[in-house]
Amino acid sequence: MNPRLIRLRDVPKYLGMDKNRFNAEVRPLLTEIPIGLRGVAFDRLELDAWVDDHIRRNGRSVKEKPWNDQSCPKASFGERDRMGSTSSTFTSRCSIGKGGFAALAERLIREKQSDG
Repeated sequence: MNPRLIRLRDVPKYLGMDKNRFNAEVRPLLTEIPIGLRGVAFDRLELDAWVDDHIRRNGRSVKEKPWNDQSCPKASFGERDRMGSTSSTFTSRCSIGKGGFAALAERLIREKQSDG
């Protein structure tokens, strides 16, 4: 059973953010519910509604994300060396899995170098 009220100390973790971001960007938009003399809680349903609205305003389709590059070729495997190991060779755009993240990282590094 999920509690309806979530205490202040637990809300940032529930939302997947740090407490400073929560206090600056989200907390002012929510209703604070007093618990006892000094405790503060927030309604889980109101938190979920904030998340839904945030996703609606800021979310992007997976197809729009630059790290979803499917054009990276797979590794090609070289010949066995003297020790019997097989070396693998990746294109310069690929070094991890399908290469999406590696390609993005390489592109960002090139852009930063050309700016500097």
